[in-house]
Amino acid sequence: MRALFDYPKAAKFGRIVAKNKIYDRVKPGRKIQDAFVSQISKIVWQYKLAPKTTNLPETAKVKEIEIFEIPLKTPDIDTNLLRCIDKAIAHPIIFHLTHADKIKVIATHKRPSEGDASKWVVGDEYFETDWLPADTERQKLPVALDLSGLYEQIFRQIIPLPAQENESLEDHIERMAQVIAKDKAHKKLEARMNKEKQFNRKVEMNAELRDLDHEIEQLKGAQT
Repeated sequence: MRALFDYPKAAKFGRIVAKNKIYDRVKPGRKIQDAFVSQISKIVWQYKLAPKTTNLPETAKVKEIEIFEIPLKTPDIDTNLLRCIDKAIAHPIIFHLTHADKIKVIATHKRPSEGDASKWVVGDEYFETDWLPADTERQKLPVALDLSGLYEQIFRQIIPLPAQENESLEDHIERMAQVIAKDKAHKKLEARMNKEKQFNRKVEMNAELRDLDHEIEQLKGAQT
């Protein structure tokens, strides 16, 4: 799961996005603005994947795909900062974060609102790759019939869970979200069990943990 692609030279954009432009569009609070300053060096709109730059037709859902490169001042980022950028830009965005000669790809699913096509729905979960060496070899772009197909194939590369046969992107995302939610519940329950004094209650909690383990494995497992 590398999700690093050799984007067409024609798609190179290379423009700096001023943080103030994001603030003007999204109106984040002072805490988020401070986090932009402390965590992000700059925001570079690196590539525009559009009909003219990919020779792929647009669709009603995807007219362009943007690739943003963000050099970080710290190895971690508050995903609320990425959410602000996603809300400010009316196209799907794939983020490339860089720090200390490493790179990772991170994104959330974006789609036009069914009620108002001029508005965008930003997903709840951000999926990401591991940190990779910055000189990791890039893959060729996936073969696709249109920009929606290209976006789907790029985005699936970021989801840390293989797609099942004939599984839609939406179902793939939902299944991964369930895995994340159950994994969080598992960690919380495990922490409570480690603090529990009563033996009988520990036994009950341990049984609950095994049930969660089974549910997670079922969600991760191959389609039957």
